[in-house]
Amino acid sequence: MKRAIPWQAVVFLLPALLIYSVFSAFPLLDTLRLGLFATDETGAQHFAGLANFKLLLLDPQWSDGFWNAMWNNLKFFGIHMLVQNPIGLLLATLLSVRGLKWARTYRTLIFLPTLLSVVIVGFIWQLILSPLWGVGERLMDWVGLAEHFQPWLGEESSALITLSLISVWQFIGVPMMLIYAALLAVPEEVIDAAVVEGASSWRIFWEIKLPLIYPTLGLVTILTFVGNFNAFDLIYSVKGALAGPNYSTDILGSYFYRTFFGYQSQIGSPTMGAAVATMMFLVILCGVAIYFYAVQRKLQRYAL
Repeated sequence: MKRAIPWQAVVFLLPALLIYSVFSAFPLLDTLRLGLFATDETGAQHFAGLANFKLLLLDPQWSDGFWNAMWNNLKFFGIHMLVQNPIGLLLATLLSVRGLKWARTYRTLIFLPTLLSVVIVGFIWQLILSPLWGVGERLMDWVGLAEHFQPWLGEESSALITLSLISVWQFIGVPMMLIYAALLAVPEEVIDAAVVEGASSWRIFWEIKLPLIYPTLGLVTILTFVGNFNAFDLIYSVKGALAGPNYSTDILGSYFYRTFFGYQSQIGSPTMGAAVATMMFLVILCGVAIYFYAVQRKLQRYAL
């Protein structure tokens, strides 16, 4: 016999449902709808089906910028996966060691940049890395590495990597704290039994702790994916809407901004901007679907 949902639950859930619908669900649906329309010379909109997406993917006028932004976004995500998450795992493992002095202080200092505004972080690193007035070259000179200093934010080959590492520095506290909480949840009796059996610290980590935190590592991966493909603020605050030099730091978020709102000589197009936003949504949706239907399912089988 099915139980009816109590009216108290409806009363408490209704405000959250209304807020989510007004500020998230309805705008998303309207964006998907707008991507199916086109704007003529008079500014009137008419239904165009998939014409905007065909232009975005195949017309060089639009597709060159889109695929460049997509490739840069993949590199942005790859650097976070290869640098941020492994270092976050290492820091969490070190901070979970029994008897570590000043562990709370270390956690606070590492997590502190996450609380800062991205605009402030971008401005600070611009000051540090500026070849004209920055302190980066002087700091490298103190350790004998001044000859290796370069205007990393001003070169096409290094600007995106530099911005990615700045983002890693700011947000590394998030995966660290998630993994740290998972490590603390590992049963102590399992660890003690392994120690009694003579297992080394490395073996305990690789064969006991790491398999038990696989679900958390999967969660960190999907959060990194979603966050990176929604990224915009750091690129905009440091390199502006043009994502220079020569669009070398352009990602989907900045490309969407220029397409929708326009910038300098580029005229904004809400319908094409909605098409870009729809493609971003589909990319994120596909990534999340792959995680849930492949990785998460495998983790569940492993747990069983």
